[in-house]
Amino acid sequence: MAVPLFVWLTPALAALFLYGIGQGLVKKWIGEVSPARFCLYYVFATSIVNLGFFITQDHPPLLAASGREFLGFGVLAYLFDGAAWILYFQSIALGPVAIVGTLSAAYPALTIVFARIFLGEELAPLQYGAVTLVIGGCLGLSYTPGGGDGQVTTRRWIPLSLLALVGWATSNTIIKHSYSLPGASEANLAVCSSIGGALSLGVFGLLRGRQGPHSVRAWVHSLVPMGMMAGGSLGLIIAARHGPISIVTPLIGSYPVVTLIFAALILKERITRLQYGCIGAIIIGMVLCSI
Repeated sequence: MAVPLFVWLTPALAALFLYGIGQGLVKKWIGEVSPARFCLYYVFATSIVNLGFFITQDHPPLLAASGREFLGFGVLAYLFDGAAWILYFQSIALGPVAIVGTLSAAYPALTIVFARIFLGEELAPLQYGAVTLVIGGCLGLSYTPGGGDGQVTTRRWIPLSLLALVGWATSNTIIKHSYSLPGASEANLAVCSSIGGALSLGVFGLLRGRQGPHSVRAWVHSLVPMGMMAGGSLGLIIAARHGPISIVTPLIGSYPVVTLIFAALILKERITRLQYGCIGAIIIGMVLCSI
């Protein structure tokens, strides 16, 4: 029986806008809230989603002896994921969100390269072209000067965002490998996500997130964008379950377009024509990677 279009398209579009606007709000409010506190609330919000998914889905016993290797690789993957988020939140505080956000979303292309090198997966000719577009766009964004509005005073965001990109690609490659192991389960992997996030984002947030104001305004500015990103993750789970993944993945993965519009209209970030071209190349490459 065919699934009605709205069943998967509605959560997919919701995830697209929640990710894009949530990312823009992080940039808007990160002057009031430290990156460490965003890390702490992100792992809290996503853990609610992860544990809810774990409870409501069928899954093998979490601590079964046959699945321990899967759990080990799962936690390792999300330690890399947590480290990448830490780098991302630090980079978004320093650089233009339209560029940092696009770089952060480009990890599927690097995952394809890592899967070819470490897992022996074969690439289609179209994927080679897609990866070339993404890597070329990333290099272009890394070496082109920022806008002339004087808002970006340091280029530390470049290595931070590129390291985050590598971290997410590494995490996804390890996840791909973990699914080949006995006891592999999406529900159990959600628990690994919470464990790895707590050991990385949680620890970083507890150690560094106590700095800064603790007013109601600061709490709201922490919780709202992290809640939106957690909602985006939930929308992705629902859309991927009921809809064609070949459409869901590039649709939700294009959330940097929403962030780009938010950055131009709300944050008044100035992006050069060359940078717009690089952003376009990355987004086109991301779409082609999933075909």
